[in-house]
Amino acid sequence: MTDSFPRRQARTRRFTLGAPRGFTVAPDGQRVVFLRSQGGTDPVTCLWTLDVATGEERLVADPRDLEGPLDGSAAEEDLPPEERARRERTREQAGGIVGYATDRPVTMAAFALSGRLYVADFAAGLTPRLVDSPGSVVDPRPDPTGTRVAYVSGGGVHVHELAPRVTTTLAEPESETVTYGLADFIAAEEMGRMRGFWWSPDGDALLVARVDDAPVQRWHIADPANPDREPATVAYPAAGTPNALVTLQIIGLDGARVPVEWDTGAFEYLVEVTWDATDLLITVQARDQRTLQVLRVDTATGATTPLVAETDPRWVDILPGVPARLPGGELVWAADSEDAHRLVVDGEPVTPPSLQFRGLLDVDGDTVLFSASEDPTAIGLWTWSRAAGVVSLTPKPGVFSGRLGGGTLVVSEQDLDSDGPAVRVRPAEGPELTITSFARRPGLEPRVELFTAGDRELRTAVLLPSWHRPGQKLPVLMDPYGGPHAQRVLAARSAYLTSQWFAEQGFAVVVADGRGTPGRGPEWERAVYRDLATPVLEDQVDALHAAADRFGDLDLDRVGIRGWSFGGYLAALAVLRRPDVFRAAVAGAPVTDWALYDTHYTERYLGRPDTDPEAYRHSSVLDDAATPATADRPNRPLLLVHGLADDNVVAAHTLRMSSALLAAGRPHSVLPLSGVTHMTPQEVVAENLLLLQVEFLRDALDAPAPPAP
Repeated sequence: MTDSFPRRQARTRRFTLGAPRGFTVAPDGQRVVFLRSQGGTDPVTCLWTLDVATGEERLVADPRDLEGPLDGSAAEEDLPPEERARRERTREQAGGIVGYATDRPVTMAAFALSGRLYVADFAAGLTPRLVDSPGSVVDPRPDPTGTRVAYVSGGGVHVHELAPRVTTTLAEPESETVTYGLADFIAAEEMGRMRGFWWSPDGDALLVARVDDAPVQRWHIADPANPDREPATVAYPAAGTPNALVTLQIIGLDGARVPVEWDTGAFEYLVEVTWDATDLLITVQARDQRTLQVLRVDTATGATTPLVAETDPRWVDILPGVPARLPGGELVWAADSEDAHRLVVDGEPVTPPSLQFRGLLDVDGDTVLFSASEDPTAIGLWTWSRAAGVVSLTPKPGVFSGRLGGGTLVVSEQDLDSDGPAVRVRPAEGPELTITSFARRPGLEPRVELFTAGDRELRTAVLLPSWHRPGQKLPVLMDPYGGPHAQRVLAARSAYLTSQWFAEQGFAVVVADGRGTPGRGPEWERAVYRDLATPVLEDQVDALHAAADRFGDLDLDRVGIRGWSFGGYLAALAVLRRPDVFRAAVAGAPVTDWALYDTHYTERYLGRPDTDPEAYRHSSVLDDAATPATADRPNRPLLLVHGLADDNVVAAHTLRMSSALLAAGRPHSVLPLSGVTHMTPQEVVAENLLLLQVEFLRDALDAPAPPAP
């Protein structure tokens, strides 16, 4: 523990290496499959099983022990482009076995390593088998019976018969712009759908997504540090521009095809697919996102009929895990009513308006496992069944996730009292088990106080240095994300590690979740409709003032703000529109011009640039940057940080911002990160980036160094 906290955090991938994750519970409840590396600084993820009856954890596959030219870290150059893109979409920072899929009884699994296909039998003592396959393999998935594995390679879908060891190609791309079996950019980036093919319940056919990105505009991501390299060309559907064309085909193992028919002009987004013994269902969404439909598919003809339709004059939320079916065929869905996201079974809401449904996690017989919040800072686990109704499984505050199968419940728990997560297994019968975590302890204990700020009851956290004594005035650092889809104020210690480290450097750190953030219901989330700037900035200012009223040592004459992605946008917005409050900002990978961000995210909140130009203009910071400073709106120190390889928030955002600032005579600093994407996994870069931010903020806010330990 002699390294600095930034180095420890970077080396441990934010203390996630060695922690168990990616759980699957067998339908009989007797086996749990999971991923975990073998140490807190080991980036090589391995596949493990837990025998619920004996409590034995068994290593199924370590990439370092398998055939092939693998160092276990899955170097970027060894991965197929589709897998590199998938890992970037999921912010996957570890290597090795980062994903797997099992058969229905969970007796075996398939996974890919550096583009090679492996099959593992969970029987003790068996070594995973390398499957000879043409090309690089992406997203291998066994059929429900475990006799075949389907996968994507070269943009086509292939099926390998395990016993005869024969591979058949079911679909091949007709052109360079077409892929089969992969999620399109929007599905992966914004909808949480990372896959593009699904087995039938009997394993005799596949539903396959065909994606043609020919209509999508091409952007070119260059590496200025290496001018000899050709720019990477990406198909990026920016707001107001065409999306990829996504269609579906049912493909039998004999190659017979049945196209799935729906109005792709009116519903161009394929949100989800559910194929079980009852039905094949697809969920589709309109381009303006005001209508979401669940369609039943006739597998013989491909015809579709509407089963559920949700509408909203602003947008309809996509909530994970739904639709699903109970054994009796009842549809499990989610819908908004009485200002709450609610779980719906067979057309009737079964959760109260006081409980905000977050997502469906599993259906185990007649029991539904889901996550939900009574208070937005806590995410708990709940079950619903006809017999028992709604039951809380996690009564204490914290952030929980889980899986359920055969009556065996896996709970991953984080709270404010301990380093986490802790993973416990509760069998239907027998003692509770704990899955071992090898994650390193941070060596830093957040001193966090949560409270509700102001009339809007903004969930807010304040962190002070451990060495602070009453009467010592402290400069303030606002440390938000502040936008849709993500929360920073949670009842989990791990959420505040970086904030506490900044506090130890001599700052009072304030973290606030304002309007637009999840967990408080549809109206709260929709408060940013047509305006991503005003509500979020107002809420940060209100939280700051409430924190200063509560904690008397916050110096409101020395307030800085830092953030990344939407938080970076918010930081830049703060010093440009409220320089009377914010005296300095660090804006990492900021979205400065919403017309440069993707269709699904941006159009949900702002509409389309051609029909709602004022919403885009008001929410952009480029006009603010281009306006010369005045006595009423003085220039404030601003550090812009951006990865030049970022294909999510492209570096053009920062470069255009810098050009506008320069033209207006506004001094600022730009830190370009060569070879870095949206979130940097590079250890040295991640460490030094924190250190540079501290030095910038100290200089800008005239903040003294902390006392020597």
